[in-house]
Amino acid sequence: MNTLDDKTIVKDYFNATGFDRWRNIYGNGEVNKVQLDIRTGHQQTIDTVISWLKADGNLNQISVCDAGCGVGSLSIPLAQQGATVYASDISEKMVGEAKDRAIQVLGNNNKVSFAVQDLEKLTQPCHTVVCLDVLIHYPQSEALEMIEHLAALAQSRFIVSFAPKTLYLSMLKKVGEFFPGPSKTTRAYQHLEAEIIRILLDRGFHIERKGMTSTSFYYARILEAVRD
Repeated sequence: MNTLDDKTIVKDYFNATGFDRWRNIYGNGEVNKVQLDIRTGHQQTIDTVISWLKADGNLNQISVCDAGCGVGSLSIPLAQQGATVYASDISEKMVGEAKDRAIQVLGNNNKVSFAVQDLEKLTQPCHTVVCLDVLIHYPQSEALEMIEHLAALAQSRFIVSFAPKTLYLSMLKKVGEFFPGPSKTTRAYQHLEAEIIRILLDRGFHIERKGMTSTSFYYARILEAVRD
């Protein structure tokens, strides 16, 4: 499966059957117990990243690229804190939902710019680049290419989350068990943390913080890389 095929599958999924499912999970819609667990885990990851960014005390002075913004779960609260946010997603429907939520929360004059765009075609350098819960949809080689591109746009800091490849998780019969149900997502890939860190170190970053979100059906390693 080549890069174009993977991206097309992801885009089509989130513009069709996956849209309503994930809009509910990432919002306040009615969900089952597994989806509620995933919602909880995703929100914990969002909260961790926001706490890291707020700790510097300069959110109102920086620009943030939210690559793979989904429905705006990170972009909107960052804009509330004063950051200038450039948010993008491969799914037109997700971006439309994010825009609507931003207007509801922030009003029409807000500091978030939304775009429907493949993250590897982003060109806007930002102080901080964040990519959360995106790499799970792509195999290792493609995910590493995405990290290289996004890291090049990060002027000061790059934050990424991914499903770590561990012995325990590898023993699951199907990686897709992260997303049970008849309308599960495309695929769910685990990634080698050491390979991701190697790329970031090679490109002039050091790892400032690490975090881990772990619920029954949601697993995410979070890395904050800062330029040396």
